[in-house]
Amino acid sequence: MPDQLSGIGVSPGYAAGQVYQLKPAPQMPSPAPFTDPQAEADRAAGALGLVAADLSARADAARDATAAEILRAQVMMADDPVLRYAIADAVHAGADAPHAIDQALGAHRQAFAAAGGYLAERVADLDDIRDRAIATCLGQPMPGVPAPGHPFILIARDLAPADTAGLDPDEVLGFITQVGGPTSHSAIVARSLGIPAVVQCAGVLDVSDGVLVSLDGTTGQVLVDVDDETVATTVQLERQRRDKLARSTGPGRTADGHAVPLLANIGTARDLSDPAAPRAEGVGLFRTELLYLDRAEPPSLDEQIATYTGVFALAEGRRIVVRTLDSGADKPVPFLHHEPEPNSALGVRGLRLARRHPEVLSTQLEAIARAAQQTGTEVWVMAPMVATVDEATEFVSRGRAAGLSTVGVMIEIPAAALQAASILAAVDFLSIGTNDLSQYAFAADRECGELAELLDPWQPGLLALISACGTAGAAAAKPVGVCGEAAANAALAPVLVGLGVTSLSMSARAIPAVRESLAGHTHAECREMAQAAMAAPNAVAAREAVTLVRGTTEALSITHA
Repeated sequence: MPDQLSGIGVSPGYAAGQVYQLKPAPQMPSPAPFTDPQAEADRAAGALGLVAADLSARADAARDATAAEILRAQVMMADDPVLRYAIADAVHAGADAPHAIDQALGAHRQAFAAAGGYLAERVADLDDIRDRAIATCLGQPMPGVPAPGHPFILIARDLAPADTAGLDPDEVLGFITQVGGPTSHSAIVARSLGIPAVVQCAGVLDVSDGVLVSLDGTTGQVLVDVDDETVATTVQLERQRRDKLARSTGPGRTADGHAVPLLANIGTARDLSDPAAPRAEGVGLFRTELLYLDRAEPPSLDEQIATYTGVFALAEGRRIVVRTLDSGADKPVPFLHHEPEPNSALGVRGLRLARRHPEVLSTQLEAIARAAQQTGTEVWVMAPMVATVDEATEFVSRGRAAGLSTVGVMIEIPAAALQAASILAAVDFLSIGTNDLSQYAFAADRECGELAELLDPWQPGLLALISACGTAGAAAAKPVGVCGEAAANAALAPVLVGLGVTSLSMSARAIPAVRESLAGHTHAECREMAQAAMAAPNAVAAREAVTLVRGTTEALSITHA
């Protein structure tokens, strides 16, 4: 009998084949003497430059826009002048280039981990930059994905953005990591690429290269040392699943016709123009941060109008929901000169930036409104990190003054979810960002592997907060969407609809699976599953309760057929 391992399924699908481990990071050599500190500092800086160039090239070649965005953020880290100065200081203090890189990035790593929130999520990115730069200094190949010459399943402790973004779904059948969580970069990119994946799988690194394994990216089950028959059966299941999804078309709706628009999360115009991506019914989250990153000066009004016009022109009659700048001390934009904060995850970010820089929000709202007018596109706008009714009311006032008719807010803070009814009296719609809502509700950093189970979107506590928003939305007859990673979970989608969610926004590749899941249940069944999940004591029990309800309703439908 094969051994069974368990993890968290973060990207649906089945995969089976031989496993191969990620190429390891270079071993740190003994300190080497040098006579020219400037030349040694230049060697370290040159290695970082080569890493930044390699990451930039990977971003340009990435098949997925989400992966490209993550890689470009990593390039900014490698190019950070503060990091270069820290490495030079370490060299002049006596460390050779590899050890200076290790020391400087180690200090950054410690600071990021202590800051929590978004910066803590970037620790793995810093580790990847360190490993690549040290390998370059030593004249060794950069660590990365193996190439056995045939399709395989990748296993690793964790996957860096540069590794995940470059995965070829034709070569990498699936991947399994020892750490990570549902909202980690590797999980997000896996869903974007459509690669079955399991994270938080203890014991997977003990599996030797070449051993046959199978994985279920929904349940998180991993079977080790399976036979050829199991491999063939698993491959057939995945082929059938993909064939079914390829035939899936039309709008999102339940089995009895209750409409649930299925929207896309995008960051650039390229996301909307990708011919290989399934067609969405609109855009539920247009992230505007890429226009602001790595800028010494803010983008001008005309530049913003041109950028938004380019995106809106591709809408083809579909609605686009734009999120205003989501930045802060945890996601710094150079021209805003963010000051250090004790806990950046709880600091001045999102809409709170307008307190210090009201002109940035005013210019962005004007640009969005003028681009919408020029293209005739139905554009909604929403603010991130809204905590109070007063903040929501002020944002609506500013949006209306700019000429935008549909103005809403994101629900990412538990206090806002608890005041959903009062907030909806001021705004036109709500959009729930489940990633941050989970993090704040459970006081659990999204990248802390030990706490991954708390960030499971099936947690009843999270579902209760979503339900509060859905109930308030129904009473006010106003839309309540979900644009966090939970929206891409096909098994969870009927539960979200049963909680009162009126639209789901996700990576375009996730749309067919979510569409098919909703089509398999009536709206009443969705509500029944939602109640069962919320009544459960934990995420595992919530899944089991919904599975039981689903099985009962399917049995009844067969009986009455």
